[in-house]
Amino acid sequence: MWICIATGVIGYVALPWYAIQDTSWYEALPQVVSAGEGANGVMQAALQGRSWLYIGLIGLAICALGGLLRAGRAQGRLLLVGGAVGSVGLALSGFLIGARGWSFAFLNGHLGELSLNQFGIGAGGAVAVVSLVLLAAFGLARLGFYKGDLFVSGAVIACGVLMALFIAYPVSKALAGAFIDEDGGWSLAAFVARLGTERIWGLGCLAGGVRCGVAWNTLALALLTAVGTTFLGTLMALMAERGSRRWQGPLRVLALLPIITPPFVVGLGLILLFGRAGVVNQFLESSFGIEPTRWFYGMPGVLVAQLFAFTPIAFMIMRGVVQGVSPSLEEAAQMLRADRRRTFFTITLPLLKPGLANAFLVGFIESIADFGNPIVVGGQFSVLSTDIFFAIVGAQYDQGRAASLAWVLTIFALGVFAIQRWVLGKQSYTTVTGKGDAGIPMALPDGVRRTTYCIALPWIAFTVVVYLFAFAGGFVQTWGRDYTFTLNHFKNAFALEWGQFGLVWAGTAWNSLITTVKLAGISAPLTAGFGLLIAWLLARNEFKGQGAFEFAALLAFAIPGTVLGVSYILAFNVPPLELTGTGLIIVLCFIFRNLPVGVRAGTAAFKQLDRSLDEASLMLRASTSQTLFKVVLPLLKPALVAALVYSFVRAMTTVSAVIFLVTAENELATTYIIGRVGNGDYGLALAYCTVLMILMSIAIALVQLVVGERKLGRRKVGIPAIAAPVH
Repeated sequence: MWICIATGVIGYVALPWYAIQDTSWYEALPQVVSAGEGANGVMQAALQGRSWLYIGLIGLAICALGGLLRAGRAQGRLLLVGGAVGSVGLALSGFLIGARGWSFAFLNGHLGELSLNQFGIGAGGAVAVVSLVLLAAFGLARLGFYKGDLFVSGAVIACGVLMALFIAYPVSKALAGAFIDEDGGWSLAAFVARLGTERIWGLGCLAGGVRCGVAWNTLALALLTAVGTTFLGTLMALMAERGSRRWQGPLRVLALLPIITPPFVVGLGLILLFGRAGVVNQFLESSFGIEPTRWFYGMPGVLVAQLFAFTPIAFMIMRGVVQGVSPSLEEAAQMLRADRRRTFFTITLPLLKPGLANAFLVGFIESIADFGNPIVVGGQFSVLSTDIFFAIVGAQYDQGRAASLAWVLTIFALGVFAIQRWVLGKQSYTTVTGKGDAGIPMALPDGVRRTTYCIALPWIAFTVVVYLFAFAGGFVQTWGRDYTFTLNHFKNAFALEWGQFGLVWAGTAWNSLITTVKLAGISAPLTAGFGLLIAWLLARNEFKGQGAFEFAALLAFAIPGTVLGVSYILAFNVPPLELTGTGLIIVLCFIFRNLPVGVRAGTAAFKQLDRSLDEASLMLRASTSQTLFKVVLPLLKPALVAALVYSFVRAMTTVSAVIFLVTAENELATTYIIGRVGNGDYGLALAYCTVLMILMSIAIALVQLVVGERKLGRRKVGIPAIAAPVH
């Protein structure tokens, strides 16, 4: 508590309160004790007339008074009042007062014009506000909320504030555009008119027409994708954990390949295979005289591309769940004369239910928010995400229509989220307890094993074929015309030269690659840690608003990346958070865009961990934070690997969420590749993609090496137990 109070005071006196444009916080440190723009909070209030900043100091003073009291309800009331007054007061002043005085026109009419102004919050302001929020959370714990646990209270309040600020606030600001009419006023009729169009809800395809509405297209595609990815991901997880050991290594590598590929590379590879001039159509024409058509463009192509792209996510989620199934339960069933087939369908498969539900949910939300695959291979098949994109960047620039379509996506996501919670209900799926379990995982029944191999292995082979095309494109002179082998594309992108002053990064792609790796490397551990912390709060704690808390964590996936990017520009282009044009806004977009996978992977894993593990640690007088980091976290290694890998590679390959956020100083790999594709330089683009895939493969191997495997004390299949000697 006193640490938070001291940190808040440091934020006020030792750091620049406002962010100075084109100047980092440490470059502004010399101006802290001055009357300049980089002054601290105290100087800003005392010398520049920004008296509203005193409210934070008042809040810290009230909290300091509370700190002098003994732990109890009286202390809690002072901490809550001081933290709430300081943080809420600073937040309100930040939103109400901007760079030109009052931020809202009606305030000028009621209160008169404000001669003073303020800029975006800087390091000092951020540190002070965070300290005040945590002090308010500690006050709630002292009053008996969250069972009096300071760590749980601070984690819930801090996570809630972050999700409100970086998910709910920008998204709500974008969605609010659906209720604004052409004159700029609020109108429910405008929202209804935009939402109830034939373009969205039309049923022409059912009545013999050509097209259905984009809402039905999106819903049908998402359901098919979610079922397909969950099914394929489960089969691959069973092969990796319960199949022949010789398949485990290659399967894990090949199953993860699609997720490390930029989305347009997958689309390009599929077009080269199944497009009008693709290999498959050319073979059918030459062998059977079948005239090439554009059959692949549309729903079939988008469905295949999404299955290809999102199955690895389901695989990573399901692999951890399959690992967690207790062999002792399967052995008990077999001792009661159940054969392997009956044991699998009555014991093993029901215990996979949390993972199946989570994989389905993530697959569904990924599909409805996907932009890259429909835009590349969709043809005339329209979905909500592409319609939103064209409404924003097209000639019409209809922000209201885009917001209305985003409402439909949010409703779909909310509906599936509710169904998933209803399916899982309050049932228990605990399989990892504090008791010893050195059993041997049951081998797959023959029928299940044959089905798994017959479906999963061809899919793996298909993966290999697509990647062969993607790799080959970077090593030929001009794809489709001149197939001469060359390394010029790699030289142009990643050339290194020795100049007068040492090594020169002469390649045109180095700047974007270094920036991408840096920002992805920063965001990945933050995303994984934040996601698993939220999963722990949801699985091991009960508090009011828990359902809304979980949905807020999933909301970023339900909104297309283009809308999220535009939302960030609209929300963080003006005080109190002026982040547009910085690398920080890209990192924040990465974190909150990829957050749901960490949450869902952690939630599925927590459902398998017995609460007695936590309780035993707490009974031995370990704190909640010690229990979390020393007992629970080591058992969550599969979920941690899934969150780290996914968040890193998605940050490296994402397009739609950051296309509006990049600048010349912060160019990313994907935007560089899109630029090369737009110029017709496919060889250099594919060469860059090859380097990205190799780099991310190395990163995945390093993550798995550093994190390691979860140790459950179980023997491997095929390793016989050694009998104890008889004396």
